Amino acid sequence: MNNSVTNPLLEVRFEIPFDQIDATHVEPAASQLIADAQALIDAIAEDAGPRTLENTLLALETTTETLGFAMGVVGHLESVKTTPELRAAYNAVRPALSAFYSAISLNEKLWRQLKRYAETDEARALTGLRARLLQKTLEDFRRSGADLPAVGKKRLAELDVELALATQKFSEHVLDATNAFELLIDDESKLAGLPQSAKDAARESAAKKDKAGWRFTLQGPSYLAVMTYLDDSDIREQVWRAYNTRASAGEFDNTVLLATILKLRAEKAALLGRRNFADLVLEDRMAKGGARAKEFIQQLAERTRSPFLAENEALENFRRSLEGSDSGPMRPWDVGYHAEKLRQREYDFDEEQLRPYFPYERVKQGLFELVQRLYGIEVRQERGVPVWRDDVQYYSLYDSDGSKLGAFYADYFPDEQKRGGAWMDSFLTGAKTEKGWEPHLGLMCGNLNPPVGNKPALLTHRDVETLFHEFGHLLHHLLTRVEIRSLAGTNVAWDFVELPSQIMENWCWEREALDLFAQHYETAALIPDELFQKMKRARTFRAANQQMRQLGLATLDLALHIDYDPDRDGDVMAYARSILAEFAPAPLPEDYAMPAAFTHLFADPVGYGAGYYSYKWSEVLDADAFTRFAAEGIFNPQTGAAFRENILSKGDSEDPERLFAAFMGREPSPEALMARLGLV
Repeated sequence: MNNSVTNPLLEVRFEIPFDQIDATHVEPAASQLIADAQALIDAIAEDAGPRTLENTLLALETTTETLGFAMGVVGHLESVKTTPELRAAYNAVRPALSAFYSAISLNEKLWRQLKRYAETDEARALTGLRARLLQKTLEDFRRSGADLPAVGKKRLAELDVELALATQKFSEHVLDATNAFELLIDDESKLAGLPQSAKDAARESAAKKDKAGWRFTLQGPSYLAVMTYLDDSDIREQVWRAYNTRASAGEFDNTVLLATILKLRAEKAALLGRRNFADLVLEDRMAKGGARAKEFIQQLAERTRSPFLAENEALENFRRSLEGSDSGPMRPWDVGYHAEKLRQREYDFDEEQLRPYFPYERVKQGLFELVQRLYGIEVRQERGVPVWRDDVQYYSLYDSDGSKLGAFYADYFPDEQKRGGAWMDSFLTGAKTEKGWEPHLGLMCGNLNPPVGNKPALLTHRDVETLFHEFGHLLHHLLTRVEIRSLAGTNVAWDFVELPSQIMENWCWEREALDLFAQHYETAALIPDELFQKMKRARTFRAANQQMRQLGLATLDLALHIDYDPDRDGDVMAYARSILAEFAPAPLPEDYAMPAAFTHLFADPVGYGAGYYSYKWSEVLDADAFTRFAAEGIFNPQTGAAFRENILSKGDSEDPERLFAAFMGREPSPEALMARLGLV
């Protein structure tokens, strides 16, 4: 029998057979596909014939396609529908996968072939995309240790395996620690202040566990509702402390793992001749190094500090006006609650007033209509395609000429087998053939407020922004027109990758765009103009605090990967608290341990490590780029075509600075962001 029939991971399929994949397939598939890929690499390395683009660079591009696809599917399932069996199987193959990928750039014969090709007349004559591929391949090999002596290569391979295992365990601990907490309340009077939507969700959460009362968890929708609206300060404190000490003690303790990951990254950077991990990973990004990233964040922080302090003084005065002048200092679990009360007073605006206008299905359809107007593309839902859970949806994307651009899965509601947050990923990048472009395949996931009872899923405005954000990433993948897969789609510098996603959030604030999808789920009425104006006025409420939070996380990230020395600076959690305290609106308690659950930094061998500043860097780009849409019309198809042509379709085919300048006609400026935040 053909082995690919019995193991669905052994071949690339556009319609992935999620209904056939289980944990028993993972280890045999990884073993066989690693061997297959290694054979292809060995064939390139051992070939004594003349070196050409076709038999060297382009051949290397294809060696890991099937392996990457299969393990991408497995890694995805481990994120959205993990089981003890799948987790064990995935962990079992991680060392071999890490060792295999590390060995590619450490393969002396392969490296020799690449250098042989670089010396050919053909290589010297390369231009455009192919010249960029050669340049980046050589740089990646050197940055990955190709020039190290044998002993250095051996240690580097060991480091990569150790990092893969440590970061995977970090991620597992965060998921398990999040799921380990629940708060059951059986007295409805203790729920005072909570919106009815949050109470209904908590009641349904309890019922799903065959429990009475109201159940609260550390998953985003539940946690944020408690911290924003619940009157009972003691309960807010309990939930806040649980959230901000996750994975910092007990069986899911990440504190030692975090220190280990930092140590391994620092050793890797030193082994490769870099001053620190930030300099290593930022070499091929827009910032080019840790010093420039630090300078960028520090400059924004300096410009934001004064309004940040003013906002906090205003909030403290408001709280004391309610609780008395002798009520003691502000506590972190009071900040969100009193901020919401102050916003309601200052702007007569409550976020919950918007929720009925954002039913998930209508928002999604409005998003699809928006991108059709901008980019001439059509999204159609397809049925009968295998998915990993019943509420997952599948869509195809078509261009204006009827050609299929790609397809994607949408998984947007919480589940205990699923990690938190929201993200986009790719399964397949289509190649250009004689018949045209093959379609691309991607996905977007999140943890939005789910349907409750007979009501549809009603989103917050922040949920809507999240949906638009991840779809922006998806467009970057599905609209790519780059012939070389490693330079296509979202395979761009991480301080550029958030531009296509973050710019989409701007349409969530425009009346003309909101009218496409913001319709009351019962009456289909549009958002009343009075409510819309309140929402717009409140947009910059505590904007300095929002910015300082992001800048604080970016500062911590860079400090950990540039400055931190455990022998000099001591306990990493205490070190982190001392940094974050400068960006916090209220004093942080001694047991504050948010970094122990900071998956952006520590759930991947690289991830956003030394790159969290990218969010603010890209936010500068998106605010600036949107000024062109604002000036020329937010649905102007010519402007949309220019953004699609110069940004969304280009991947990493050119330096991002050139792509941005091609769209805007100049270099980026931070002034649009500061103006949008009301901080000019």
